[in-house]
Amino acid sequence: MTTKFPPINPRFPHMLHGGDYNPDQWPEEVWAEDMRLMKLANCNAMSTGIFSWTHLEPEEGKFTFGWLDRIMDMLAENNAYAVLATPSGARPAWLSKKYPEVLRVREERLRNLHGIRHNHCMTSPIYREKVRIINTQLAERYKDHPALLVWHISNEYNGECHCDLCQDAFRAWLKKRYNNDLDRLNKAWWTAFWSHTYTDWEQIESPSPVGELYQHALNLDWKRFSNEQTFDFFLNEIKPLRELTPNVPVTTNFMGLFPGLNYPKFAEYVDVVSWDSYPVWHTTEADWRLGAQISFVHDQNRSMKGGQPFMLMESTPSNTNWQPIPKLKRPGMHMLSSLQAVAHGSDTVQYFQWRKSRGSSEKFHGAVVDHVGHEHTRVFQDVSDLGAVLKKLDGVVGTSVRPDVAIYLDWENRWAIDDMQALGRGRRNYPETVLAQYLPFWKRGIPVDVISEEAEISSYKLVIAPMLYMLKPGVAERIRAFVANGGTFVATYWTGIVDETDLCFLGGWPGGGLREVLGIWDEETDTLTPDERNSVLPAPGNELGLTGSFTAKDYFALIHAETARVLATFGSDFYAGRPALTVNDFGKGQAYYIASRNDEDLTDAFYGKLADKLDLLRALPVELPEGVTAQLRTDGEKRFIFVMNFNPMPATVDLGAVHYRSLVSGEPVSGMLALGAYGVEILEG
Repeated sequence: MTTKFPPINPRFPHMLHGGDYNPDQWPEEVWAEDMRLMKLANCNAMSTGIFSWTHLEPEEGKFTFGWLDRIMDMLAENNAYAVLATPSGARPAWLSKKYPEVLRVREERLRNLHGIRHNHCMTSPIYREKVRIINTQLAERYKDHPALLVWHISNEYNGECHCDLCQDAFRAWLKKRYNNDLDRLNKAWWTAFWSHTYTDWEQIESPSPVGELYQHALNLDWKRFSNEQTFDFFLNEIKPLRELTPNVPVTTNFMGLFPGLNYPKFAEYVDVVSWDSYPVWHTTEADWRLGAQISFVHDQNRSMKGGQPFMLMESTPSNTNWQPIPKLKRPGMHMLSSLQAVAHGSDTVQYFQWRKSRGSSEKFHGAVVDHVGHEHTRVFQDVSDLGAVLKKLDGVVGTSVRPDVAIYLDWENRWAIDDMQALGRGRRNYPETVLAQYLPFWKRGIPVDVISEEAEISSYKLVIAPMLYMLKPGVAERIRAFVANGGTFVATYWTGIVDETDLCFLGGWPGGGLREVLGIWDEETDTLTPDERNSVLPAPGNELGLTGSFTAKDYFALIHAETARVLATFGSDFYAGRPALTVNDFGKGQAYYIASRNDEDLTDAFYGKLADKLDLLRALPVELPEGVTAQLRTDGEKRFIFVMNFNPMPATVDLGAVHYRSLVSGEPVSGMLALGAYGVEILEG
């Protein structure tokens, strides 16, 4: 099966390398020097105009594009391109002053003053119109410019507004969602509790600390509405761009696992996914563990559009000033962390920022060009070296991977888990729980897709659903069909508890049709104190071959094995001897249930056994040292294997008798592959 996608823009079928470029913050005499330095840094694509609205429109209706004309021309003359931004992320002060309705109202019902970024109402007709006008101006002016490569829409969308316009829009959204039937809404929200039944649509208000905060279905629907308002605002932004530049792809930069926006839903509206990655290396945990976490987010971004390569829109070539510990990247880490993104599907490496700002809040944020202003710095050389490697990766552009494994990470499920009053507080850790199931595959170089509940799953061998508390319509049906047709499914404690409006399933958990698939009844869940532990004891002669004793913590589901077989039991407390791990035959497939939150030793052993049993796709058919991973990209014929050492000391990987070619050096590679501290090698084979 082919896994080749077109380049982000076919006009430039190469890796993009560049950064956020803000020439409007600098005098013109600096611009020519920027062009010289870009060539030395092997940069070819600059994100331009992201926060330039005032410089483009200093007064209402008065446009000053001359400076941007010169920048676009200079980029083209120097064989570089623009990832040209729309400026809606920070509106001019004149706009806020003249039209105060564009400013957001907080959940306490207080309107913000002008300031910071994204302090605007997504519903405001005035703001939408002003954005449409400036975007139309940009598209008309640059639609045929040779430097225009990608549209960068706004910047890091986030936040919500509680103004009267948004309240009215919310009620209209609810009427549509519930078919204009208030009784239907009351039933779905279970409003009879605390006598919260609504008798008129006008009685419904968004959640507020000075009003209603504990109506979970209201909170959930408000988040859904706020997301859809953001998506609709985005569609308003891109309408003139679609009309005037239909062949120029649009994107907007996501923020990893930011909980406020449902990125898999948002991804439906962009041509290419992009995201901003700012890990803090070398600080409070082993770099390889942080590396696994970032790999997980890269995979999630690649998975949102069916494996289509994404853009690493922002990263730092040095440190990140706003982090708790803004530590510098150690030698080798810039190359490694940048190629890590490429390994997991990025066709770009881009930075915030190109030239370090002289003032304001990010003047100490890492940049390619430091305040010293020349190329004779360690960071600049790191960037240049990386750019030289990226020039050798034309064959990788557009390639992807078709994993055998998928793990659910669902935003709406996360919202519901975070909002519920169950399992205590502070340790629910839904994203971390998903990551814990991902880690054993990262260690083995087994590629993984990270998917939402709406995703199609029939092509996978193994699907894992950690804490799938909320079952939206169609999810259980897809899982049932997947297992019945021969797939392997893994669920954990706290799965199948509520429906899409956060109403509990009746008749025994897991609900929604999963009880028969898993072959268990989950009767109740115990929450332990942070320092309490229990043991998980594999059953003698269990079919996975698990042996020894393992440690469990936090949450314990007290389950009954109905048609499932018991593979392990709990070792202590009043539920000693009750099932801790089960497997059930359903149709042609099997479904496993993990009844507790477990330490890494059991998770690693369990998925290691499944990986062998299912013969899962691996980047390399070898055992990898701790802290080393291998990731695969392919066009269906050629295989590109990124072998990465996230340790501060050298590591060696035994490649066996298989012969590869290094894309970095061009030399043949086989046998023992030596990786330096934070070393990376790219193998073709």
